[in-house]
Amino acid sequence: MDVSFSSFLNNMAGNPVLLITVLLTLSVIFVNGWTDAPNAIATCITTRCMNVRSAIIMSAIFNFLGVFIMTQINSSVASTISNMVDFGGNSRDALIALCAALFSIVVYSVGASHFGIPTSESHSLIAGLSGAAIAIHNGIGGINMSEWAKVLYGLVLSLALGFTSGWIICKLLTLLCQRMDRRKTNRFFTGGQIFAAAAMSFMHGAQDGQKFIGVLFLGLAFCNGQDSVSGIAIPVWLMLLCSIVMGAGTSVGGEKIIKSVGMDMVKLEKYQGFSADLSAAFCLLLSSLFGIPVSTTHTKTSAIMGVGASRRLSSVNMGVVKDMVLTWVFTFPGCGLISFIMAKIFIALF
Repeated sequence: MDVSFSSFLNNMAGNPVLLITVLLTLSVIFVNGWTDAPNAIATCITTRCMNVRSAIIMSAIFNFLGVFIMTQINSSVASTISNMVDFGGNSRDALIALCAALFSIVVYSVGASHFGIPTSESHSLIAGLSGAAIAIHNGIGGINMSEWAKVLYGLVLSLALGFTSGWIICKLLTLLCQRMDRRKTNRFFTGGQIFAAAAMSFMHGAQDGQKFIGVLFLGLAFCNGQDSVSGIAIPVWLMLLCSIVMGAGTSVGGEKIIKSVGMDMVKLEKYQGFSADLSAAFCLLLSSLFGIPVSTTHTKTSAIMGVGASRRLSSVNMGVVKDMVLTWVFTFPGCGLISFIMAKIFIALF
């Protein structure tokens, strides 16, 4: 299969379905960088370790590096997304179904936002791909259960490990620093949190960037008459393209999201912000190495809750937990159903 950049441009020029698929994917990547990436630097800003503009620039750079570097070292998450579903042997219908899945993600996200339903783009992507695959096969035969099981692992990992590691790291730091001079520890944790926020931004790019690289790679395969991407290396230009788009999205990230994540759940001090960022980055690294797709927002949120609970459980806003559960309850069936219907309509029309 020819995966050169020139071949990609030629395929887009001659295949409007691929062109729409690419534009939709890049749009979702941009929005992901815009809306999700600021979560990585929220605590760093709310504890006043960095100002908003400097933090956003840092996050954009490390998001870019996370997508580009981590995909070259370990592309397990991209492989999981690419191999999670089987769109059948008809590459034309497969590309149309993939386009329908991405369109459904946009429709669901806009609708959920309008009605105030919590969403996760990572979960929307997985649900959309699954719904389209079920539509192609008229049943669950298009779902690779061994790969899909990693999604379930990810739900547990993002919540349980994020919360537990945040609680443990914060408790350890409290014990280690309780007799130290507060001004000296604050200076240390100011630098430490900037480092941890950079690590969190890097891992956000590594996780979310790879998910969408996997989708674009599937589109390329279908356009070239392949029914899977097994055994084919991800081209460097594709990593660069996704890295640049996500970094651009991050550069215009919203302060409203930063305030929501950093302040609404629990008020954090510098050592607590450091604990939350470090534990969340660790969870994302672990899941990325094992090819487990997780929600970066849920991982960071769980880590913050763990940090808050280390002081006292009542300091955690339990409404955030409810929103996370509602996200899981609504996103998988909601986006999956829309994708199923759209795939049927798109294949019938085109």
